[in-house]
Amino acid sequence: MEVIFRISGNILISCIKGEVDHHSAMPLRQAIDKSMKAFDCSDLILDFSGVEFMDSSGIGVVLGRYKKLNKSGGRICISGCSKYIEKVLGMAGVFSIVPKANDFDSAVAVITGQEQISMEV
Repeated sequence: MEVIFRISGNILISCIKGEVDHHSAMPLRQAIDKSMKAFDCSDLILDFSGVEFMDSSGIGVVLGRYKKLNKSGGRICISGCSKYIEKVLGMAGVFSIVPKANDFDSAVAVITGQEQISMEV
C-alpha cells in the first residue's frame, strides 16, 4: 500500500494505491491523521482510484476518519472507487454517512458545498 498526499486549501487529498487490509490499515490511519494535523487540514478526500483490494480494516479506516472529522466539524468524501471497492463500501453502509464522488473535481465540489451530496439509504 502506498499513499500520496496533496493539499488543496484546507483539504487533504489522500491518493491511496494497492491493498487496504489488516496489514496496511494502521499505517494508513496513522499517516492520514499525522498529515491532517501537520498540514492543519479540516477536510479529507479519500481517493481510492488506485485501490485494488479492501477488507473490513479498510472500512474501519474510512469510518474512523469520518467519526474524527465529524466531531471536529470537518468533512470527508470518497472518490474514484472501482466497482469492487464501491460494492465493499456500499454493502457496509459507508455511503449512507460518507458521500462519494466519481472523480477528484466532484469530490472537491462536495467538500466545498458546491455540489449536491447524494447519500445512499
